Amino acid sequence: MIAVHEGQDRILGHIGGPVPPEVVPVTRALARVLAVDVQAPFDVPPADNSAVDGYAVGSGDIPGSGARELEVVGDLAAGAVFDGALRSGQALRIMTGAPMPAGADTVYPQEVVEQGGGRVRIGPIAKGVNVRGRGEDVEAGGIVIEHGTVLRPQEIGLVASLGIWQVSVHRRPRVALLSTGDEVAEPGTPRRPGQIYDSNRFTLRGSIEQAGGEVLDLGIVPDARDELTARLREAAAMADAVVTSGGVSVGAHDLVKDVLAELGTIDFWQVAMQPGRPLAFGRLAGTTFFGLPGNPVASLLAFMLFVRPALWKLAGRRRLFPPAWQAQAMEPLRKRTGRREFKRGILAYRDGRWEVRTTGPQGSGILSSMVAGNCLIVLEEDRGDVAAGEIVMVEPFNEAF
Repeated sequence: MIAVHEGQDRILGHIGGPVPPEVVPVTRALARVLAVDVQAPFDVPPADNSAVDGYAVGSGDIPGSGARELEVVGDLAAGAVFDGALRSGQALRIMTGAPMPAGADTVYPQEVVEQGGGRVRIGPIAKGVNVRGRGEDVEAGGIVIEHGTVLRPQEIGLVASLGIWQVSVHRRPRVALLSTGDEVAEPGTPRRPGQIYDSNRFTLRGSIEQAGGEVLDLGIVPDARDELTARLREAAAMADAVVTSGGVSVGAHDLVKDVLAELGTIDFWQVAMQPGRPLAFGRLAGTTFFGLPGNPVASLLAFMLFVRPALWKLAGRRRLFPPAWQAQAMEPLRKRTGRREFKRGILAYRDGRWEVRTTGPQGSGILSSMVAGNCLIVLEEDRGDVAAGEIVMVEPFNEAF
């Protein structure tokens, strides 16, 4: 068996680089990974403009004390430009976002002045306030979004603000997905005695899509060597990666590892972790292959630890692992040294600290524990039992948690 980090390093070492880019309109770019830097073609804002509704004046007309009256020479709406320049003793009624007129460098909010009869009465104010400077958001020629960035709504909006209507993003990695075993049945069909419904394929399908991949669903393959061989060949021909669940242990009907050895190469097939020890990783006709465990929790955990970073690298992301931080264990945790253990936890912030407790029974077949939890409690290889109150590492399921 190899350590978790060694397995992750080996897998990422096999991923040569991201999949090719494609150009898509910004309306279809959400959650895609930027393939090239986005540079600003002009300053944003393109000119000094007013940050408030009010009156633009030159700083030379600001009184040092007391009050002063200025002549209002016009009314400027956002999107319009004032012809000419303000002279001493003049003010311009201006709306938020409207470009500053020549001769003005300060804006009085309308709430702090008195106006009437074509004139405005002003008092002391700091020079230059309520003016948004040209290029204060983005400077022309500057890189505003780096390649490898996952585009969120705010990045989409920034791209659109530059007048850019299409972007170069990496194609979604194609992942061929299949379940193995005579014991699994397709949901919606009759289930024979001794069978269970296939949950792994649907959990993994959602996980792949959530990680930015495109799923090629090849269904369930029975425990028949010839059929499994044919389906794996088919999968390798159409995808950037192949993911299976089940059939990677040491039972007489666990055929995936043997077929992989016949069609490709096995890099490793056991990891020192709990749950999820059986994990076959290798190459299948030039395509990256992941044979995940059959137990539902072990399958999903193995995806999170090993497949997701690989897909993120294929997709061109800069950051390949989710954030982790410390929390106080609120209950004792049993742990055997020599392997890394992952327990499903419930993480909460109380009284100025993060606290975590388990979801309850931690069997690798209890998928409901992943539903009840919001994080993984990560117990390192050299750690033994954990007492209540000790600090542990946690990895939230949701990066926005």
